[in-house]
Amino acid sequence: MDEIVSKRSGSILLVELNRPAKRNAMTSGMYATLADVFTNAAKDDQTRVVLWRGAGDSFCAGNDIEDFLKNPPGPGESPQAQLMNALVDFDKPIVVAVQGAAIGGGTTMLTHCDFVYAGESALFRMPFIDLAVLPEFGSSCTVPAMIGHVRAAELILLGLPFDARRAAELGFVTRVVPDRSLLATATETAQKLAAKPMGALQASKRLMKSAFRDRTKVAMTLENREFSVQVRSDEAKEAFAAFLEKRPPDFAKIRKSANRQLAPDAV
Repeated sequence: MDEIVSKRSGSILLVELNRPAKRNAMTSGMYATLADVFTNAAKDDQTRVVLWRGAGDSFCAGNDIEDFLKNPPGPGESPQAQLMNALVDFDKPIVVAVQGAAIGGGTTMLTHCDFVYAGESALFRMPFIDLAVLPEFGSSCTVPAMIGHVRAAELILLGLPFDARRAAELGFVTRVVPDRSLLATATETAQKLAAKPMGALQASKRLMKSAFRDRTKVAMTLENREFSVQVRSDEAKEAFAAFLEKRPPDFAKIRKSANRQLAPDAV
């Protein structure tokens, strides 16, 4: 079974994360495939709009932790970085239908989309710091720009979950709709966009993003560099071990260990 499914219906490219048993959690292979999908769609004159969704009852639960620990991203051109760059440089409209869980990258990827329709079941969260890692997909830049620093601090530094209604209040999504009409609503918007003059549509999106695009790319480079260090830290090892063992992490023991290591030099 293909974990990324894409097919064109007229001038609309339908893209589906297709791993419903794992709530569409992303593997490195899925990142690479999705990056290719967006890169190819950007070059395809027959594709005017991308309509993106997740199979099953979730949009995307972030990274598949076991795969992630086997293939942690480095500071260079990782599959995650390939997708980040493909999304930032994509000048055609992206319409997303979000139902159920949108966790980690499942939330931050949305900041590069143009129309985000949230079903009433949608639940968003960016739990990076709880896993002793950092925001990614440029979200250290895009999220504060979208909703302001103070509100972004609640979502990123505290890692608070927020539902569809709160996402709409923050301006994080376009609109909240009943789950039963979610895909129909997103499809209707995609059809309206596909009927517009493509040259003017792409140029308008490019202009809207132009001043912010360079800042986002700088943020992504810095995030990737810091992320590649932090994901290999003792804090991250403890956080991921606790996640897999379904227990609370104990970061205090790491601080105690670090203090014992520093003690001889301090004397």
